[in-house]
Amino acid sequence: MNSCETISLLLVDDHEMFQDSLKWLFQDHPEIQVIGTACNAEEAIERTLELEPAIVLMDIDMPGLICFDGAARIRSLRPETRIIFLSAFFHDHYIEQALNVSAWGYLTKSEPSGRLIEAIKMVSRGRVYFSEQIRSRIVADSSGVRLAKHDEQTSNSLSSREVEVLRYLSRGRSKKEIAGTMHISVKTVEGHTQRIMKKLDIHDRVELARYAIREGLADP
Repeated sequence: MNSCETISLLLVDDHEMFQDSLKWLFQDHPEIQVIGTACNAEEAIERTLELEPAIVLMDIDMPGLICFDGAARIRSLRPETRIIFLSAFFHDHYIEQALNVSAWGYLTKSEPSGRLIEAIKMVSRGRVYFSEQIRSRIVADSSGVRLAKHDEQTSNSLSSREVEVLRYLSRGRSKKEIAGTMHISVKTVEGHTQRIMKKLDIHDRVELARYAIREGLADP
């Protein structure tokens, strides 16, 4: 976009006070215009289609639809909208899923406000932006950007879809609810669940939830 154009922004966070603090911050930067807000990923999809923002600034830990699934839908329905994730958490699985949905940025909420402004401007110009904590855990080469290889862990054997199912299971969602949220069949959810239990050698939903929390795969 041209440097003199206004950057339209959709804020997605389930904490109204945090939304208000960002609105207050952007008041000092008239080149960034908050054109709407959403409190979960489902609403973010609807608002994106309605308002057509240049950038969606999205929290990671929100109730309802997992943000990465929401981001994937936004990307398929409106690919010109660029997504920046903003979170207090930066587990490897979060970073990997953000990269899988081609996020343009991932910042931690501990970042100085100036860096958030810089990130939004850079992304609006077609450049990606990641916090230092994120950059230290990813690599970029001719094949693209990906999570740096670490010591093999059992959880790394899970596919991104299996991680989503595990996160929903850890929230106490039924298989029918998971199927509805992910737009897949109950049979497919059951298949994912069986593979998760086999890979992790865990055969109890309570233990699965404990594992997900311990590995940073569930909401804190």
